[in-house]
Amino acid sequence: MGFAVHDLDLGIDSKLRGCDLVSLKVRDVSHGEQVATRAIVMQHKTKRPVQFEITAVTREALQAWIKLAALKSEDFLFPSRLHDSPHLGTRQYARILGHWVDELGLDRSEYGTHSIRRTKATLIYRRTKNLRAVQLLLGHAKLESTVRYLGIEVDDALEISEQTEI
Repeated sequence: MGFAVHDLDLGIDSKLRGCDLVSLKVRDVSHGEQVATRAIVMQHKTKRPVQFEITAVTREALQAWIKLAALKSEDFLFPSRLHDSPHLGTRQYARILGHWVDELGLDRSEYGTHSIRRTKATLIYRRTKNLRAVQLLLGHAKLESTVRYLGIEVDDALEISEQTEI
């Protein structure tokens, strides 16, 4: 038991920080026996709710994981094997991710828990140029935070804003 590839999928889908991802409970992503298509959780850092989608592939994998691990609604989705920790820690999540990156022959310095959070948000921004949508998906309080997070130059952001009529 522990962290597996389906959890990586959930990390990409949810765009959650590592601390929020590892502390998810089964009830956060499911309704009864079914994994939900969307979920909403309170972020630890900002104390703000954030909603995210769960793709079909991720739902199937999570459903199988929950059944295999015999997890109940109140259980953590990623339980720890350590007795003094109820769920997988962020350091363990980072170590596991690092091992996967190594196995794929990729550079560890370019991939980590934070790049997992950023992956889908960056793709959404590149495709739509919709900063507000990305801001909502990441749960940022300020648009400026999203601009910095995505590495967008302020001039680019203003140009996009000027081209967008409401």
